[in-house]
Amino acid sequence: MTPETTNLLTSPLPNGLATVEQEIARACKEARRDRTSVTLIAVSKTFDAAAISPVIDAGQRVFGENRVQEAKAKWPGLMSDHPGISLHLIGPLQSNKAKEAVALFDAIHSVDRPSICEALAKEINFQKKQPELFVQLNTGEERQKAGVAPGEADAFIASCREKYGLAISGLMCIPPVDEAPAPHFALTAKIAARNGLKNLSMGMSADFAIAIQMGATHIRVGSAIFGHR
Repeated sequence: MTPETTNLLTSPLPNGLATVEQEIARACKEARRDRTSVTLIAVSKTFDAAAISPVIDAGQRVFGENRVQEAKAKWPGLMSDHPGISLHLIGPLQSNKAKEAVALFDAIHSVDRPSICEALAKEINFQKKQPELFVQLNTGEERQKAGVAPGEADAFIASCREKYGLAISGLMCIPPVDEAPAPHFALTAKIAARNGLKNLSMGMSADFAIAIQMGATHIRVGSAIFGHR
């Protein structure tokens, strides 16, 4: 099994990670899902190697970063010291960072516009490396937030596949902070199902239990593990 599909955590766990693991187990049990069907992405953005190392030592192997440059500065050393790390880019990606992103990350959760598709397709072909790709939805259609509007999602996913040859594995969403997350998770799951996408990146520290109930396969948890930034 890979770090994506198995729970490698050992004891003792840092307090935050232990609590999150307990909540994931509870949510999975209530949803009648196997724990291995949910990948915990420990969001380590803004935290340095000293803060991340204890979480790695506890057995966590999947981590998320928001910025390519920050990840590039701290993760090569950590990954050299700790084999088996899977690194996910969960923040916005600029076209001029596509080369570095494809080289460093195992998954990219923020595919949301043609320029990114074109840059990723070029680098994936050149580097002969295939990160897992998620299309980011803007389910609340918020002006300040990146992502594809729900009404444009089907056409965008088709374009990713047919025009750019990208293997899209799932969808990612970040619900508006002032709205109940469940309807946004349900909408994301519906769009994924009709496009034949199996992976759902949704749910963060405050709502990952709800996301699990709604079918999330990847949850992005930062402050509940590492504390507030």
